[in-house]
Amino acid sequence: MTTVEQAEKLILAQLKDYGNETVPFEQALGKVLAEPILADRDLPPFNRVTMDGIAVSYDALQNGINTFKIKATQAAGDEPATIDEPNECIEIMTGAVLPASADTVIRYEDVEIRAGQACVYVQDIKKGQNIHPRGIDKKQGDVLAASGQMVTPAIISLAASVGKTHLLVKKTPRVVIISSGDELVDVDQIPSPYQIRKSNSYTVKAVLKQHGLQADVLHIPDDPEVTKIQIQHCLQNYDVLLLSGGISMGKFDYIPQALEDLQVENIFHKVAQRPGKPFWFGRDKDGALVFAFPGNPVATFVCLHRYFLTWLNATLGLPQQLPVYAVLDKDFEFLPALQYYLQVKLKSNQHGQLMASPVEGNGSGDFANLADTEAFLELPLERNEFKKGEVFRVWKF
Repeated sequence: MTTVEQAEKLILAQLKDYGNETVPFEQALGKVLAEPILADRDLPPFNRVTMDGIAVSYDALQNGINTFKIKATQAAGDEPATIDEPNECIEIMTGAVLPASADTVIRYEDVEIRAGQACVYVQDIKKGQNIHPRGIDKKQGDVLAASGQMVTPAIISLAASVGKTHLLVKKTPRVVIISSGDELVDVDQIPSPYQIRKSNSYTVKAVLKQHGLQADVLHIPDDPEVTKIQIQHCLQNYDVLLLSGGISMGKFDYIPQALEDLQVENIFHKVAQRPGKPFWFGRDKDGALVFAFPGNPVATFVCLHRYFLTWLNATLGLPQQLPVYAVLDKDFEFLPALQYYLQVKLKSNQHGQLMASPVEGNGSGDFANLADTEAFLELPLERNEFKKGEVFRVWKF
């Protein structure tokens, strides 16, 4: 049986560049930059005032002047005023351009304004205070966000600030999510006592949306000919097929035979883990990848995060994330010789350690338990007993 590590290695051997596309910057969230974002001018583009107050010449203060005639009031966005005499000042607001004839800003709290004059009553004033100098953050042409970064709200802000209305990003693969089985009914239907509502497809689609990927959804009934036709269509029109269910040894699990008939290479089937042991992975002759997850909701959830998202991030060229580890906060025992993904809640203790508290459910079909947890703790298959205080890798979801 394939180990988790072997499965990951085999999946990561199937990386592919899907090209680039240009999208409006507001629609780029979660995508990966295929070009750097450059500063179109110095940042900040002018000497920017950072406190409401008065702008003065520091030399005037050095020469003993502490009462200034207010020559003008300047708001953010106004053309800068000028100081002609040493005893003049400009009443100025945060975000405004510092007048060329001033070099220091004294906040309102440190002056008294009366009858058109500002009297400074503090002594500890530094030249250049309360000013964000031009170009101190970045110079024109500097890289603000490098190619290969995921577009975050902060990068959306950068794009807007430099007038980058469209961004060149990496194309994501065309993905279809496929469920199967006559026991599944639509969400808006009332199931019979022997049926359940479709949920896995919506779960997978929601996770993918969090990662900037829009996917189509398809349901296949328990019919061998229909299964083969539908999968053939998907192989021809999508880059990745994410299947949920229908890959075990049941009499009505027609998907493995359909994949074999369509000459999709079986790279591996069954992984030494729980939940998710029946996981099937393959590739067709034209390069479409098939991730066939077990139908149990928790198993689908584990495999999606552990394998598909790992592959997606790698194929988009995102930097490999450093593993996160947590401390098991109570003893736990798991008997089968399988790598176990234990559902846990996470919290930090007073020593800054990430602690993992097991939340034991009722097997891989207990999807309700996922709402009470936030990560899987990866427990190695070489052991059966895991002690409080031991450290293991965490997969957050």
